[in-house]
Amino acid sequence: MEALRDRCPVVREPHHDVMMVTGYEEAIDVLGDAERFSSCISVSGPFPGFPVPLEGGDVRALIDAHRAELPFSDQVTVMDPPDHTRHRALLMGLITPKRLRENEEFMWQRVDQVLQPYLAAGGGDYIGEFAGPFTLLVIADLLGVPEDDRAEFSATMTRQARGGGVGASGQRTMSHTPLRYLYDKFAAYIEDRRREPRGDTLSDMAVARFPDGSTPEVMDIVRLAANLYSAGQETTVRLLSSALMILAENRELQRTLRENPDRTPNFIEECLRFESPVKGDFRLAAVDTTVGGVDIPAGTTLMVMNGAANRDPRLFDDPATFDLARPNVRKHIAFGRGPHTCPGAPLARTEARVSIERLLAGTSDIRLSEDHHGPSGARHFAFVPTYILRGLTELHLEFDLAENAA
Repeated sequence: MEALRDRCPVVREPHHDVMMVTGYEEAIDVLGDAERFSSCISVSGPFPGFPVPLEGGDVRALIDAHRAELPFSDQVTVMDPPDHTRHRALLMGLITPKRLRENEEFMWQRVDQVLQPYLAAGGGDYIGEFAGPFTLLVIADLLGVPEDDRAEFSATMTRQARGGGVGASGQRTMSHTPLRYLYDKFAAYIEDRRREPRGDTLSDMAVARFPDGSTPEVMDIVRLAANLYSAGQETTVRLLSSALMILAENRELQRTLRENPDRTPNFIEECLRFESPVKGDFRLAAVDTTVGGVDIPAGTTLMVMNGAANRDPRLFDDPATFDLARPNVRKHIAFGRGPHTCPGAPLARTEARVSIERLLAGTSDIRLSEDHHGPSGARHFAFVPTYILRGLTELHLEFDLAENAA
């Protein structure tokens, strides 16, 4: 990404003819303007191709006419206003400030349920044995999954995540996607609560209304809940794994945070900047325009590289250095910016703070397993094989327990 930025903050790559946006101000320009840049390809990018040729200086009518033919067209992440505005308002009704406060209380009450067995085992894969299970537990609580169903949810989602990688051919190896499982479960919940409200979170979701007062279809709510469940959990796991990889390599940083837990939020923000869980997001230029002084014809695919923008030296001094005291760290765009800013950002921040504070409190030293990741100076890690996410597939830790935890 530095090589691209050194050439220009906006540069066309030769393989897929995509304009790569690596500069911070340029990224903000694209992400904040839904009129010029459509989100219809935000997940799939250039790979499926648009159904028809995109010709002319204004392709908005073509986008509207063929939007439903694009992958994931029913997901809020690929919608543009006014549909995006309506569905996002519905989504924000699922994660109200009151519900987030209640969910934080749940985290503090239940974190040790997952953490203590991991500590008692003396270490192991932090992602598979703590981060994954804990984030699944948290999102299930936020969305009101009945207590009796949570073990099944966790087991099913964990099993599908482990079995659903991308093979060498690029084809999904899962026979049933996690979204299909979630659709079926949440559809049954919402239909049941519409018949018989129970005063729980799912009942609140079932009676939610669009801003104009109209009643959503069951699947409108189901898709939002499933998207929040799967996407929110996945990106938070990547944040947690990056944070622990950084901590495990820096004992002085561990000591600082153990002695000053009030600095944990700053640590999390710098982790988000330094190792952005989302590497990038795609947009389609709807009209002839410019970004950073570069001409962008209508129909051009752009990839806004969040991770690169978060290391733009024009905004962040010495961006390749992890700085716990970085004064402008909250300017990062790890959660995006503009209409599609991640609605689960407060949830992810809280999950990270609870997880990190409890793990630091329960240990006196955390370190990487050399058997799995090699010795200092010659580490090796495996990362998820996607264009969109940045994160480890596994992180093996060893630690010494704190005296009060022994």
